Amino acid sequence: MIKPFQFKEFTIQQDKTAMKVGTDGVLLGAWCATGNFPDTILDIGTGTGIIALMMAQRFDAMTIDGVEVDENAYEQTVANFENSDWGDRLYCYNSTFQNFADEIADEEETYDLIVTNPPFYTDEFETENDARNKARFTSSLSFLELITGVVKILSSNGKFAIVIPFKEEENFIKLAKEKNLFLNSICRVQGNPKSEIKRSLLEFSFHQTAINSAHLIIEIERHQYTEEYINLTKYFYLKM
Repeated sequence: MIKPFQFKEFTIQQDKTAMKVGTDGVLLGAWCATGNFPDTILDIGTGTGIIALMMAQRFDAMTIDGVEVDENAYEQTVANFENSDWGDRLYCYNSTFQNFADEIADEEETYDLIVTNPPFYTDEFETENDARNKARFTSSLSFLELITGVVKILSSNGKFAIVIPFKEEENFIKLAKEKNLFLNSICRVQGNPKSEIKRSLLEFSFHQTAINSAHLIIEIERHQYTEEYINLTKYFYLKM
């Protein structure tokens, strides 16, 4: 039996989803859109609904949507939304992001904040588990398809935030710029002072600004967290 993940203000049931609660999603949910007050928020590939729930805790936005292609993950997200204090503001769609973006664009609706912890690995590493592949591999949603969809439904002053492997950072920023999405903020993440940079948190908009750059180390040593990491996640993790 896979245990639920208990946060300070909500619980994540994760027994039906391929991708469990992880540091990447929590980092993105805590880091993105600082100082902004979005009215409409979208979480792409919502999985368990964790980032959308973090958005509901952080912001008063009346519309917080998730889109999830895998049916089991979709059902789990709906249950997690309904069991939270913000069920009236959270809604999940069972759809590919490509189809969802087309429909939203046709209705001429937009989002002020779009967030995603997207599929990471390329086809050569795919496993026999279809649900895990969908959740984890770029064949189900390439970076170009992701950016193309985001551009269709991001409001003119909106923000788009993503967490990706550090090695993909340069390519992703280039692809985004080709679609007139400009990097505004970046935070590179290391597990500990001796490890390589593993992840990049990126935030884009349609407006070119001076780039706000930061660097985050998670642990000084095993289970001894840095002050920066504690400050970023303390409103969510129970033991922070």
